[in-house]
Amino acid sequence: MILVTGAAGFIGSQLIKGLNARGVTDIIAVDDLTDGDKFVNLADCAIADYLDKDDFRARLATGKLPRLRGVLHQGACSDTTERNGRYMLDNNYRVTLELFEYCQQTSLPLLYASSAAVYGAGPDYREDPVCEAPLNVYGYSKLLFDQVLRRRMTEGLRAPVVGLRYFNVYGPREQHKGRMASVAYHHMQQFQAEGHVRLFGGWDGYADGGQQRDFISVADVVAVNLHFLEHEGPSGIYNCGTGRAQPFNDIAMAVVNTLRAERGEAELPLDELVGQGLVRYVPFPDDLKGRYQSFTQADTTALRAAGYEQPFRDVATGVAEYAREWLGGDRRAG
Repeated sequence: MILVTGAAGFIGSQLIKGLNARGVTDIIAVDDLTDGDKFVNLADCAIADYLDKDDFRARLATGKLPRLRGVLHQGACSDTTERNGRYMLDNNYRVTLELFEYCQQTSLPLLYASSAAVYGAGPDYREDPVCEAPLNVYGYSKLLFDQVLRRRMTEGLRAPVVGLRYFNVYGPREQHKGRMASVAYHHMQQFQAEGHVRLFGGWDGYADGGQQRDFISVADVVAVNLHFLEHEGPSGIYNCGTGRAQPFNDIAMAVVNTLRAERGEAELPLDELVGQGLVRYVPFPDDLKGRYQSFTQADTTALRAAGYEQPFRDVATGVAEYAREWLGGDRRAG
């Protein structure tokens, strides 16, 4: 039995589909379906049982969980603009710590979602405390447990624990995330509704749409998780990104040109997309200045050294896959 928290969410539901594709259906799905529309992410998944997050936490405290062989902990508040630190630390840090203690007591492998938000403004994105300076309480909530894991690793672990620092993940099943959904998702919605997409204008030394992030397809995130689950480690904190920074303009181009191609229209370079008003820039928001990552790029040295060898999709490939699935009309794609 494998337990997946955040199971009705973006990455959690994709992990369940990835397990299903490998013939694994003995899965306990944990989530909060107060937002009932998230059921759509689980509707095509094969699971053995579902637990509400509060019921799960109560069972965790009393040790009344079934026999498990692994935990994929994705449940968290991922809203980087959330300012309620009490809520954030309970939801993201304390629950992870409780699950960690249970897994250590029962010798159970644990994979959990950390975040590239721990690095703040960078510019170095490697798994080293000297690089870590979160810009918001979300990033701090993730860093706090990473620090616990580091301390406990020096004392010795009873079971493998892997933390994956997700960079900018995009792909199907993120439709419920609202404003926290990927730029690719918002661009697909904008282009369908308005015939153009919008990006932030220049700021922080970058040209219009030129801020760069390490954008990673959720398909690659699933592959990394399942690699560590199958190999039971090695324990540690690893970046989960492509190692390739690309400008937001690349996302816009991939979305617009893919959707245009489906209409039989020619692919256009960025300058023509801008010239025709298909890509437009809006002033950089004042409230994000000083709290925004203008550049991220995962250092994948540790990930590769841990044995993960598969290549990662670039933006043109991954976003085009996403856009084509979205055009296919799957509600989970948007």
